[in-house]
Amino acid sequence: MLITFTTDAHANITMFEGDALTMLKMMGHSATVPGAILAADVPAALSRLTSAIDAEKISPPIENENEDTDEPVVSMTNRGLPLIDLLTAAAKAGCNVMWNK
Repeated sequence: MLITFTTDAHANITMFEGDALTMLKMMGHSATVPGAILAADVPAALSRLTSAIDAEKISPPIENENEDTDEPVVSMTNRGLPLIDLLTAAAKAGCNVMWNK
């Protein structure tokens, strides 16, 4: 499944459901889809997400030995960058952020 994040201040961002739900939890929200963040709450959600991703940088996840070793591991930092850009634009413009399947 895919989840799409939307705001009036930025192009839509689509993520795999597992990654999107992880990002939502990092922002301090439940894994409820569909959902939204009011414009007034976007800066706090952005701050929580960037703090959680910064913490991930310090202790990166351990690679699973059973997974295909030819595939590169994509960090949450890289996966979260488009969403951080969207939240930053929404905070700057004072726009709500919504997500749905």
